[in-house]
Amino acid sequence: MARDGTTRGGADGGTDGRADSGAAPDENTVTALVAAAGAAPSMFNAQPWRFRYLRDAVTLQLRAALDRTLPHADPHGRALHLGCGAALFNLRVAAAGAGWEPVVTLLPDPYDPRLLATVRLAAAVSPDLELARLRPAIPERHSSRQPFRDELVPEPVRAALRRAAELEGAELHFPSAWHVRAILELVRDAEGRDRDTPARAEERERWTRDGDAARTATDGLLEEALGPRLSYGGFPVRDATARRSAFAGGDPTPYEEEPQLALLGTGEDRPADWLRAGQAMERVLLLATGYGLSTGLTTQVLEWSELRWPVRDPESGMGQVQMVIRLGYGPPVPGSPRRPVDQILEIV
Repeated sequence: MARDGTTRGGADGGTDGRADSGAAPDENTVTALVAAAGAAPSMFNAQPWRFRYLRDAVTLQLRAALDRTLPHADPHGRALHLGCGAALFNLRVAAAGAGWEPVVTLLPDPYDPRLLATVRLAAAVSPDLELARLRPAIPERHSSRQPFRDELVPEPVRAALRRAAELEGAELHFPSAWHVRAILELVRDAEGRDRDTPARAEERERWTRDGDAARTATDGLLEEALGPRLSYGGFPVRDATARRSAFAGGDPTPYEEEPQLALLGTGEDRPADWLRAGQAMERVLLLATGYGLSTGLTTQVLEWSELRWPVRDPESGMGQVQMVIRLGYGPPVPGSPRRPVDQILEIV
C-alpha cells in the first residue's frame, strides 16, 4: 500500500475487453467486474454495497448501501465495512484477471462516509499475477454451515493463508485447542443472548428466505442452506434450531469434534481497518477455496462488544479480532442468491 492510501494490482493486458494502453474498459467489462465484486460474502447476505462507474475518470466508486444495514446485529457498521471490503477485493481480483491495474483509495472523502473506496482502472504496468490467479475461485467460494471431516489443514496451507492476510495488512492466527474451546463457550453465550433479544431474532428472520421467497430470492439466507441441527450448543455456526421451520426438528447432527478456527484481525479498529480486514478475509477465503477447503464465517460472538475482546488469543498479540473463520474439508454447498448487477451498478 502506498503512503497516499492507494493499493495497486493487475495482470497481463490483452484484447476482448482486456486492458490496452490508453484504452478504457467497455460497459460489458465493467459489468463483469461488478458481478464478480457482488459475489463477496456479507453478514446475512445483505450485500450492503453499490457501485458507480465514472466513465470519464475510468473509476469505480464503492458505496455503502445504507438501506441494507443491520442496526441490531451491526450497529456500528463494522460488518458492513467487512462485507464491502470483501467486494472490493473481488473487484481487484477480477480487474487483475482482465488485465487492468486497480488503483484503490480507501475512504477518499471525509465528508462522504458512504463513499468507501474508489478504484481507478489503469493499464497494467506491473502485472499482479498472484492476484489474478485467484479469479477462478470467486464463483467457487461459498460459505458452508455443514459438518466438516476431522482432517487437519496442513501447516503449509495454513502458512499460505497467514501470508495472504498479511499481504492485505491484517493478521491470521490459528488458536490453540484450549483457546478454541474458550471461543466455543463465548459462542454459546452469544447464542443465548441472541435468543433473549427479540429485536435480533426479528432482524435475522427478516433476512431468512424460505418457501416461495427462497425460490426467487436475490439476497438473504436460504433457510435450507443454514445447516443441520447442531448436536450441542456453542459451535461456531449459527444454531439452525433458532429459526422457524421444520428444519429445526429431527435428530441433531454431529459436527467435527475439534473445529479448526482462524482469527483474522487488525491492529486498530477504525473504518479503514475494517475495509482492510474485509479484503484480507476475502483473500484468505479465495486462496482456501483454491486449496480445496470449505470455509464458513462466524460473527455472532463478535456482535457483542463485551464478548469480542475475550475472543482474542493472548498468545498472538492481535489487536482487534475482525472475523472468526472456520476451515476444513466438507461437502460442496450451493451459493447464496445474488442481486442482479443492474441493481448494484450505475454507469455515469
